Amino acid sequence: MAADVTGAAEIRGALVRLRRSTGLPVAFGGLTESARPRMLITELDGTATHALSRLAVTSGSGLGGRALALARACAVTDYSSSRQISHEYDTAVAAEGLRSVLAVPVVVRRRVRGVLYGALRAPQPLGDRTLAAAVAAARDVEQALVVRESAQELLAAARPRPERDGDGAVREQVREAHAALRALAPRIADPGLRAELLEVCGLLTPEGPAAGVRLAPREVDVLAWVAAGATNAAAGERLGLRAETVKGYLRSAMRKLGAHTRGEAVAAARRAGLLP
Repeated sequence: MAADVTGAAEIRGALVRLRRSTGLPVAFGGLTESARPRMLITELDGTATHALSRLAVTSGSGLGGRALALARACAVTDYSSSRQISHEYDTAVAAEGLRSVLAVPVVVRRRVRGVLYGALRAPQPLGDRTLAAAVAAARDVEQALVVRESAQELLAAARPRPERDGDGAVREQVREAHAALRALAPRIADPGLRAELLEVCGLLTPEGPAAGVRLAPREVDVLAWVAAGATNAAAGERLGLRAETVKGYLRSAMRKLGAHTRGEAVAAARRAGLLP
């Protein structure tokens, strides 16, 4: 099975940040294959050849395979002569002229999903600051993959399905999914996935917004969590906002909707087709 390409953009971005933050001349990496204990090097940054492109690294083999098997960062000062690793990939590494190499796993939900490499063309130690920067780049990829996968799960769960009249539990699930999707949307870097999220949010509302009713996106976000039963503090935690900021958005939404209470604001927003 082909390598999971969901996070290819995140891998590419992490390699750029890794080189910028460390000064390493070469960075490369890729994602694991879902059906095999190996990863495929698909992203290259700063390489002079294509020797590493599409190289399949098996768990336990070479430096990256060691990081994959142990689920922790590994480094060698001189790749070709290191006794810490096996040497199945020496030809490709030598063709690129790499000597000092580090490999950091990308771990999501206790499973290694990829490996980021950074390298020098000289046999000199890679310091703690360089390793810390590489680990930070991998953590960025991990967080992005968690957000993307959570969004995809919510998308699948929230797509409209037939429901029985009066099925309150189903309606509450839809409302909670709507609120969660809106909270995730601003954190999605991929514009295509973000647009799909917001499109599904629209499908979850019974109608399009009524004429003359205009709420800011954050006002709708806050109302979505209020509709799901969240307090201002809980809504703020989910949206990355302070409770006072949530209160301000809620007051503004209530004023626009002509509502005097939280419940009235939610009811008015539903009548206006802004909430499910």
